[in-house]
Amino acid sequence: MPKIPYSDKNALLILDNGDVYHGYGFGAETESVGELCFNTSMTGYQEILTDPSYAGQIINFTFPHIGNVGTNPTDMETAQPSALGLITRNRVTTPSNWRNKKPFTEWLFTHNLPGISGIDTRALTHKIRNEGARTALISFQKNANFDLKAISKKISAWPGLKGMDLAKTVTCSTSTEWSGSTFCFDFEQQKSRSKIAKKQYKVVALDFGIKHNILRCLETAGCRVIVLPADTSAEDVLAQNPDGIFLSNGPGDPAATAKYAGREILTLTESGIPMFGICIGHQLIALAFGGSTSKMDKGHRGANHPVKVINANRIEITSQNHGFVVDENKLPDCLEVTHRSLFDGSIEGLKHKNLPVFSVQYHPEASPGPHDARNLFNYFSYLMDKRTNHHAMPK
Repeated sequence: MPKIPYSDKNALLILDNGDVYHGYGFGAETESVGELCFNTSMTGYQEILTDPSYAGQIINFTFPHIGNVGTNPTDMETAQPSALGLITRNRVTTPSNWRNKKPFTEWLFTHNLPGISGIDTRALTHKIRNEGARTALISFQKNANFDLKAISKKISAWPGLKGMDLAKTVTCSTSTEWSGSTFCFDFEQQKSRSKIAKKQYKVVALDFGIKHNILRCLETAGCRVIVLPADTSAEDVLAQNPDGIFLSNGPGDPAATAKYAGREILTLTESGIPMFGICIGHQLIALAFGGSTSKMDKGHRGANHPVKVINANRIEITSQNHGFVVDENKLPDCLEVTHRSLFDGSIEGLKHKNLPVFSVQYHPEASPGPHDARNLFNYFSYLMDKRTNHHAMPK
């Protein structure tokens, strides 16, 4: 194949509709194919790339300065990235931040992730918003020697996220106990906070792709957290004798994950043990009670999404990352809508009318994002305390 006639452009972004974008490659010299999505966050690119909910996806960042503050071990949400690659407007510059431990391009190379810069990311975002999610492929070759025929075949062969169970690809393999607490910049404050945090409740977290910051928030709310694989049976969960059950965030089609998790979740709810779900955990609760979910055209991904807390008549600015949603017209009678998106009116929160079960579609741990909704972790602790000690809700 002849070289692409762009002297210093050595990377391609190709969509399933035939659109081709030429840019500058960085990170790993490789190819990635998956669903193209966009994220509007202005901070937290390392947390975003290591969020397991992005498995199977290539991220188009609308904020132009991605990578400029480098990377560090603290901002890892999991041990390694789950996203497949990224698209930026500007080239990555030399790191400029006191927390930097490794340049962003070097970090991407270490994790075999390709990036492409020099793309009009706002125009690409408009395309996704107008036409819906698309399959895309990033190819970074320093010699710009691209086999377009082979690339086209790879794009055509990718099956899409609908019907894909990705939770099994990102979940833990064995039971683990979390220890970490909420991150603080000041070391003395961190030590002081760790002394205050008393672990009063034992929580089993089913790992569909759990983020470290969720575990930190649970621990800060007084929870000793045992993390179990996504396909753990209800019997094995209950054998842990937990005070609460947490259903984590995660990637893929929730209906596919519910084929093995839905029945177990329903059994767990019947135990009367308080349950809290986030992201795919929220969707799995709806599915367990007989609801349904559907694929969104473009999804919600960013750190400034307004959500209305219905009963409190309050607005929270939230961090979000999801491409599936609970269907409004098939919502079971036993579930009540507690939160709604002010962007499109979609369901952002649910609670059971009789059982101590609640969930939110967004990310109250907010890594990155605002902390408006972190009180939900304390509410989870309250439900566990109420069941154990019959205490009233604090004012």
